[in-house]
Amino acid sequence: MITFSVQQAASMDRSIRKFQVPPASFNVFFIGGIMITLALYVSLIMKRSGGSKGLTNLQKIGLDLYNSNGSCSRNGAEEIENIRSYKKTPTTTLPITAFVLVPWFAIVGIAEAFIYSGSLAFFIGQAPKGMKAISNSLFLTTIAFGYFVTTILVNLIKKITPGKDGIPWLASKINDSRLDYFYAVISVLGLINFGVYLAFAKWYKPNSSHGSAKDSDDVNASHDEERARDAEI
Repeated sequence: MITFSVQQAASMDRSIRKFQVPPASFNVFFIGGIMITLALYVSLIMKRSGGSKGLTNLQKIGLDLYNSNGSCSRNGAEEIENIRSYKKTPTTTLPITAFVLVPWFAIVGIAEAFIYSGSLAFFIGQAPKGMKAISNSLFLTTIAFGYFVTTILVNLIKKITPGKDGIPWLASKINDSRLDYFYAVISVLGLINFGVYLAFAKWYKPNSSHGSAKDSDDVNASHDEERARDAEI
């Protein structure tokens, strides 16, 4: 969906005085949202809680799903305004500033910060010692599978949505598309996904025998042994 948001920005007013901001540059707000969120989380939550983990991994994942669904709804509402503006003045560049998309990029970045840290820590922390590397691979596999499903969904929508005018919801020209419908579908799917996740998260019982705290103690113990051997030498 970041791709469609960049295309939205390309069709809107991106000028700062005489300078035109490249549409792909709006990804900096997405990356900035990730970096700032992680920095604030570590400094304000983890340090102030005395070194505890703060939010659990399942809470981080749930927070991502909630924020992602809310951001899709907001972006769909913004697209409705773009469509109304385009119908009034059908020009290549809409008379709406592209910087109204900045909060959306930031919210998606905040959500990604939690999903990456929560999912990776969950896979590694709940796996047996001999399967830590495999858990890391499973984490990356879930990301790849998500992109694969998204590609199938986009292609499916392009095939089944052309109306009497022959234009699908996701047309080659972004101003001729109906991204508001597309975001509505994504919001519904996201809501269903969030409900399923809550059900499984409530049902899941953490494997405390393979927790990250125990792994951390084992690593620290091995480091102490190595330092002791070096001192003897």
